[in-house]
Amino acid sequence: MPTLVQFGAGNIGRSFVAQLFAAAGYAVIFVDVVDELVTALNARGRYRVMVMETRQEDIWVDGVRAVQGKDLEAVADALADCDIAATAVGPNALPFLYPGIARGLRRRRERHGARPLDIILAENLRNAASIVRAGLQQALPADFPLDDLVGLVETSIGKMVPIMTEAQRLADPLGVCAEAYNTLILDALAFKNPIPPVPGLAPKRNIAAYVDRKLFVHNLGHAAIAYLGHLYDPYLTYIWQVADIPELRDRARAAMEESARALLAAYPDEFTADALHAHSEDLLRRFRNRALGDTVFRVGRDLLRKLSREDRLIGAMLFDLAHGVPCPATARVAAAALEFRGTDERDRLSAPDAKFADELYPLGLDAIFTRICGLDLAASPDRDVADAIRVAHRSIKADVSIA
Repeated sequence: MPTLVQFGAGNIGRSFVAQLFAAAGYAVIFVDVVDELVTALNARGRYRVMVMETRQEDIWVDGVRAVQGKDLEAVADALADCDIAATAVGPNALPFLYPGIARGLRRRRERHGARPLDIILAENLRNAASIVRAGLQQALPADFPLDDLVGLVETSIGKMVPIMTEAQRLADPLGVCAEAYNTLILDALAFKNPIPPVPGLAPKRNIAAYVDRKLFVHNLGHAAIAYLGHLYDPYLTYIWQVADIPELRDRARAAMEESARALLAAYPDEFTADALHAHSEDLLRRFRNRALGDTVFRVGRDLLRKLSREDRLIGAMLFDLAHGVPCPATARVAAAALEFRGTDERDRLSAPDAKFADELYPLGLDAIFTRICGLDLAASPDRDVADAIRVAHRSIKADVSIA
């Protein structure tokens, strides 16, 4: 039986990557630092994915176990003998993986010589392969043949997975809710081994186009629903409630269409206007999935990351302007993000959002633009992005009753 080592036993790791490979006959070894998860996975050897569409469908994922990510010897042993690996930990946690992966790569070379390892990077991160390569180079000996022995496979993660409620977590600590979407777009050119014949994998030769589409259409549209919805009515809880309001859905669509025009200019051989339009409309339909129960809080939280230069708001605006596309609708979404104060089921801000609201927002827009957004206010196009958001922010502050 082939084996997948899955770094991160969180929502995407369990509901998406591991589920696909387990269904194709792979044994799955999770690597995680949460003791409760590791213990439960080893005790049960299986977990449930609750697919939330018009009705709930349960999928059981069997043949799984876990190792503690802080146990570098156990991590190295798992990587040394596995057939493929994947990460789904979030960009901020990636650096914590490098020591264990590096040790595993060295052990793999000792045991198996020049047997390469492909690592699927399920991180929703632009230039993920370059970032991970640089991190591994720091953790490996200078003479380790990283580019020969490791395939760093970027992905476009389109699956939506809501936060489990406290009641759901108590009922089943290993259960995870997710939508039915199950297509994993990944870089066909990055594999060192043959691409695994796993149903649901969708290899693409131009992965950059699909990473940009995910970030600047899907992530941007999702964020637009959250931020515009919170501005419109701070008491709206669910994404579907916002997406059901035609005016707000139209504003989100307008931002997504700005990115679509830029994508068409950037990747004319990969996309068509009709295909990008259909993709946006399908996303807006999926955002209205009531059964999924996705929340405005989950989609909008973490302003420090989502307002950063390479992410879905500022990154989209810079991308648009680089391809000659004006982006007033996206600027409005970014301006609405500045006013986002969404809270969880216990009425708490996320830690990054509390820092934003208490420490950074009071410093003013210029401080936000430079410290969080990474914009150089003395140079274009950065100055143009800041000016557009400034205009939009004045507009929404003047009439916060209209999102």
